[in-house]
Amino acid sequence: MMKFWEEQLQQAPYLALNEELSSQILTKSLREEVQKAGFQNVVLGLSGGIDSALSLYLAVRAFGPENVLAVRMPYKLSSASSLADAEEAIEDTGVRSLTIDITPQIDAYFETDPEATPLRRGNKMARERMTILYDLSAKNNALVIGTSNRTELFLGYGTQFGDAASAVNPIGDLYKTQVRQLSAYLGVPNSIIDKPPSADLWEDQTDEGELGFSYFDVDRLLYHMIDLQMREDQLVREGFPREFVQGVHKRIVRNQYKRTMPVILKISNRTVGVDFRYPRDWGL
Repeated sequence: MMKFWEEQLQQAPYLALNEELSSQILTKSLREEVQKAGFQNVVLGLSGGIDSALSLYLAVRAFGPENVLAVRMPYKLSSASSLADAEEAIEDTGVRSLTIDITPQIDAYFETDPEATPLRRGNKMARERMTILYDLSAKNNALVIGTSNRTELFLGYGTQFGDAASAVNPIGDLYKTQVRQLSAYLGVPNSIIDKPPSADLWEDQTDEGELGFSYFDVDRLLYHMIDLQMREDQLVREGFPREFVQGVHKRIVRNQYKRTMPVILKISNRTVGVDFRYPRDWGL
């Protein structure tokens, strides 16, 4: 039986990847960027979801399992199946792993604010997990590897300085539909590929339920909007509802601040990130 993501690629062949070439490029580029920074080891958070699993499998191809540390960081309400899926990926790849329960520090923080919304709690969890990864980065001399895909980055569907943070992101140029395709090619367990995407930030949370549309639908729109640079009227003629187009465009514009380094207000003639950006600036 054909899997749902294979059916999606038949409907939208323009989203299909050359799997072997893509995996070779990403593996080589990941290795080069990490080594360029002076590291041989990497660390990443492993949630049990497909994005972090794909980053894990690419990291193993790039560095070998002995140089990869996968960290599970559950909260008390985290899904038991997500922990099990993460463990399956750990066992399959043979990487080093840690499990760190973030419940004590999260509950301590919100003890004086019990009415905090699920969004605030989820953002706090995401940032707490990233602080742990960066501490383990220092402890193990390992660079933090990212797990945010291209769809999430465009939509701003991630926590700034939380799950969106990293030193190198191997999957940030892959749409969610492409993440599924490449994950299947690299042997990520089917239990991870086939389940509904979820950040697992609160009980019964799913990405598509929170976003209000499917990843496949928005991947198709983003391809035409970003890659083909179609304007609104052209997108409507392609069959995308105008309200959908406008809503996604608004998300992209509103969340630009999440895709950039903090803005430095310019006063000098050589400003970090503006005029001082390239290797030629580093010389004497």
